[in-house]
Amino acid sequence: MKDEDNGIAAGRAQSRSLDVLQSAAARGIRFRNRLAARPVAPDRAAVDALAAFDTPMPDEPVPAEDVLELLDTLGSPATVATAGGRFFGFVIGSSTPVTLAANWLASAWDQNAGLWAGTPVGSQLEIVCLRWLRELLGLDEHWGGAFVTGCTMANFSCLAAARSGLLSSLGWDVERDGLYSAPEIPVIVGEEVHPTLTKALGLLGFGRERVIRVPTDSRGRMRADAFPRLSGPSLLCLQAGNLNTGDFDPIREIRERTAATGSWLHVDAAFGLWAAASPDLRHLVGGIESVDSIATDAHKWPNVPCDCGIALVREADILRRTMSFSVAYLPEDARREPSHYTPELSRRARGVEVWAALMNLGRKRLAAAIECNCRQARRFAGGLADAGFEILNDIVLNQVLVSFGTEAQTLETIRLIQEDGTCWCGGTRWKDRTAMRISVCSFATTDADVESSLETMIRCAREARASVG
Repeated sequence: MKDEDNGIAAGRAQSRSLDVLQSAAARGIRFRNRLAARPVAPDRAAVDALAAFDTPMPDEPVPAEDVLELLDTLGSPATVATAGGRFFGFVIGSSTPVTLAANWLASAWDQNAGLWAGTPVGSQLEIVCLRWLRELLGLDEHWGGAFVTGCTMANFSCLAAARSGLLSSLGWDVERDGLYSAPEIPVIVGEEVHPTLTKALGLLGFGRERVIRVPTDSRGRMRADAFPRLSGPSLLCLQAGNLNTGDFDPIREIRERTAATGSWLHVDAAFGLWAAASPDLRHLVGGIESVDSIATDAHKWPNVPCDCGIALVREADILRRTMSFSVAYLPEDARREPSHYTPELSRRARGVEVWAALMNLGRKRLAAAIECNCRQARRFAGGLADAGFEILNDIVLNQVLVSFGTEAQTLETIRLIQEDGTCWCGGTRWKDRTAMRISVCSFATTDADVESSLETMIRCAREARASVG
């Protein structure tokens, strides 16, 4: 009876330990329900209270509910309401309810998405998602892909495949022989290249500054007429969705100019790629089907939880050759093994929430949601222009740059807006001008959010003009 009693006691203890999951769900739902009414940024008292976390590690166990209570009491007030509808500071979307729920369920499953044997469901959903993405973007069946942490690692994965493919075309096996004495690969980027892409270049041994920079036009687009003449295979890094203006490099034109050189054309498309999901916006990424690799974020559009980037490579075999490895204790399945396409072996099953997002939205609702954010960006630009402020960019997607006068007036306006708490926007530099950047990327953003935020922006800008002069 002793073993049986021990089993019953263990079962009761397990049941009690799982009660904390109910508590976490209730706290998470309560947090989401309060987002609409709270300031976007935490107040100073909430941030100062975080010092209470800085204690010695306890010698004795702390009950799970007490741990969660401390997290909620101290942590929740010190969050930024990026999950709400009035955060416009960076291109960060709010996770939709179904993707958050899928994230919770996937975390409860606790699957390691490295191997089919470790998670048949996680592996199968990645296969389905990649097929759906190919169809959505108009890519052929040969394209492969990987689910990674974000666009930095998506760029890294794509550029690693590019390095392998280009050097292989020159008779060099970089996976076997490394970069010592390898043929030189010229790297071409635009003047508006995102720093995360140059970071990936540095990690891969290309160098962050050992690049040829192509001038950009007044909208931040790479100038095809200023593109260098190539003498052989090169790595060309274009952009779909400029971080300031939201504009797009001329993908099709540059592909046509360089097609005969054997070069690899990569597109950093953290948020701009999703324009392809909209019939009205797809022209912005014209030629995307002809490139060699694409990096994007699913935690921008289509608003899955953070920590979800996607690397897409035209020749799946090159990505597999770049990332795969084998070891005796890991079983091989005839089906797609996820770890053969990503830098990691151990990772969470990110494909679950991407599948949930695409399944829940469908083609039509996904397109409508993206188009709605772009319409809201145009409303911001129109409202601010009507109030007498200068819009610095053409609104082609979801990004708005606004100047409120002098540099001091613009900076003071940004400070007042952030202090007010109705919405949150950040500053940037564009063509030697100080500007406020408005990024509309959340399906949680309502038209009422836009109007209340506009009212606050205009009021704060007028106060800044009066105080700064």
